Amino acid sequence: MSDHLPESIGKYRVIREIGQGATSSVYLAEDAFHDRLVAIKVVRTADTGDSELNRRYQRVFMNEAALAGKLNHPHIVSIYDAATDDDMSYVVMEHVAGGTLEQFCAPDALLPFDRLVEIVFKAGVALEYAYRQGVIHCDIKPANILIRKESESDIRISDFGASFFGHAAHTFLTGIGSPAYMSPEQVQEKQLTHQTDIYSLGVVMYQLLTGKLPFQGSNRASLLYQVVNIEPRPPSSLRPGIPKALDAIVMRTLAKARADRYETWKAFTQALATVFQELTLPQEAVSDTEKFTLVRGLAFFRDFRDVDVWEALRMARWHRLEAGTTILREGDWAEGFYVLATGRIEVSRGGRALDTLGAGHCFGEILYFESAPSRRTTTVRARETCIAMEFDAKDLQRASPSLQLQFNRTFMRILIDRLERRESRLALDLSQVA
Repeated sequence: MSDHLPESIGKYRVIREIGQGATSSVYLAEDAFHDRLVAIKVVRTADTGDSELNRRYQRVFMNEAALAGKLNHPHIVSIYDAATDDDMSYVVMEHVAGGTLEQFCAPDALLPFDRLVEIVFKAGVALEYAYRQGVIHCDIKPANILIRKESESDIRISDFGASFFGHAAHTFLTGIGSPAYMSPEQVQEKQLTHQTDIYSLGVVMYQLLTGKLPFQGSNRASLLYQVVNIEPRPPSSLRPGIPKALDAIVMRTLAKARADRYETWKAFTQALATVFQELTLPQEAVSDTEKFTLVRGLAFFRDFRDVDVWEALRMARWHRLEAGTTILREGDWAEGFYVLATGRIEVSRGGRALDTLGAGHCFGEILYFESAPSRRTTTVRARETCIAMEFDAKDLQRASPSLQLQFNRTFMRILIDRLERRESRLALDLSQVA
């Protein structure tokens, strides 16, 4: 830690230093205007006597400063502000209080498999989002994946200082990065794609599973040689009990040739979701990974942005419903509406079947438009084992404007679809009568 603690940085009052890196120091500070704590990364700009090193330090600052307000994702650290002057350059960002994944990389502190997969899944989804915005991180490692203190698996990816921007003139920052987590193409200074981040996240998975890195050398040259030329041992050879499917995922991410790795982030995260079938979870539990995977495949949420999906996931109550379960009953006071994630339901009124709905359909949504409490007009039963999301109409009315807009658009689309279906049925009935 630094001997000298500044009293303030710009308009922010410094509380204490919370970390140091190769190119920066990080301080916990108070943002009095917004009444929040922030983390401020101060990038070294003093003349080191090495013009190339000075250029790298300045590029680190410019990369992160360029992202201020642009990467809006629940699993990426928010960047609020950036400034530079003759004395310093600094970036102001969201403060995440739970530490980093480094605390789970020791052999005596390894995570349960289900929690590990949850964390890596969320990191993959966040990096896919960044890639769609034209950003490749290029420095994924446990120290750059933060965990919120309030949650066991709520993560934030930080430190985009080494990032490659798809629209920029440069490729990536040579000389800045963490050798143990670099992909072979990064070591060889080749053109990078998103698959370099897939490789680095695979190294993180390996370390979280085993407490060891896939490659360890007595010096940098030895380590980089292994990254390019030596095949890693499977994680299961270091930790018995690792599911075969999880072992295979890690080894595929660490393939030397990009063609042998996962081609897309979606393929990678889908593989992680599938491995849950081999993990032991309570029967009533629905993991965050399962939730996101299910929701992203539903027609109801097809136009939602990732940030809106995550907000909806946090708002919803999830239910596993056995076949024959009555979900809604005519005459009961209504408290919420549902979106069916899996299975099929039957809608009836007065004992007469009206419709059968499958995954991706909603029911009970008329409540969202009611200004006063009302009673159910139909009965809904599960025809088979189902997973359903329940939303409180009042909660949704307090949601972000973006999420409300997405729900409103979806409800309107559903209403139009239902009217068209009823018109088609009426036309068919009339034709039969004629």
